[in-house]
Amino acid sequence: MPTIEHENTLRSAGFRTVAGIDEAGRGPLAGPVCVAAVVLPEDFTHPVLNDSKQLSEARREQLYEEITGDTRIRWHCVSIAPREIDRINILQATWKGMRLAALGLQPAPDAALIDGNPVKRFPLHHVALVQGDSLSYSIAAASIIAKVTRDRLMVSMARKHPEYGFESHKGYPTPAHLAALRKYGPCPHHRRSFAPVAQLELDLA
Repeated sequence: MPTIEHENTLRSAGFRTVAGIDEAGRGPLAGPVCVAAVVLPEDFTHPVLNDSKQLSEARREQLYEEITGDTRIRWHCVSIAPREIDRINILQATWKGMRLAALGLQPAPDAALIDGNPVKRFPLHHVALVQGDSLSYSIAAASIIAKVTRDRLMVSMARKHPEYGFESHKGYPTPAHLAALRKYGPCPHHRRSFAPVAQLELDLA
């Protein structure tokens, strides 16, 4: 379970405000990658907050409302669109989202805890934690906000493009999604640089 220990370690080193950063949506064939940054109170604790992947959709929605509705918590979430993902690649798009999410907090934090690996050209001191969403409360909170934000965007997309079933698979390459791609071709929300979509466009050319 996550704790506040990693945040407090940075605070004890002189970084007063520490943000946790995480993303959702690196692997799907469609939709944006969403990145959130969260600053929690120093005494924060929570009985169930955890990596968003370990929680049910209903629990994630509940925690999203709880986190975003708490006036003691500062947060910012950004979405990087499929066209930009195709232009600069998914890794660069994720890093761009992390930089924008951190700098979108007002005032900007002094340091960040980031889920995964170090981020090139990150504007703040940062510590990368592999599986950080299960180690740090602020990264776990960021994972909830990023995941719920992205899922809601995919449900909204599904209303405009019901043939793909975005509301159920959220853009991931499930058999149903791949079958819809073969039948209907890609829509404007698909990532043209991702192999199944790129190959399909070659086959249709």
